[in-house]
Amino acid sequence: MNYYNEIKNELINNEVYKKVKDYSKNRSDLKTYYNVGKLLFDAGKHYGEKIINEYSKKLSEELGINYSITSLKYMRQFYNFSKSHSVSDRLTYTHYKMLFSIKDRDKINYYIKVCMEQNLSVRQLKEKIKANEYDRLDDKTKKESRLTTLLILLN
Repeated sequence: MNYYNEIKNELINNEVYKKVKDYSKNRSDLKTYYNVGKLLFDAGKHYGEKIINEYSKKLSEELGINYSITSLKYMRQFYNFSKSHSVSDRLTYTHYKMLFSIKDRDKINYYIKVCMEQNLSVRQLKEKIKANEYDRLDDKTKKESRLTTLLILLN
């Protein structure tokens, strides 16, 4: 018996399982936060902005998990964001939260594309945004980026 190969195979199988599990969890998170955001958006139209405060308190008490007003507002913002931007399950919810403050659609799509191409962590994305990477691109590169971003997001 080759113990090294057996150990290696066990570890590889575990890493593959964790990646599949992480991917499924991320996909579930994005779907859940989108759905909650949509419900909060609809509830806000009927009951006003204060409904988030009430829901935050009730959810936190009943579920034993802190669902802050801010976190519920982020979920609603994620829903609104995804109505006008392509959302890929290759990025996490935290990646998208980093992009909420950016108003330029091309800039957002550029950072989404870069995240997917370079498999950026949230910290790495934050560094690129803080360094104004998109703003430092020349016009030709920005134009090419818009085209390739469309192709990536359509696939």
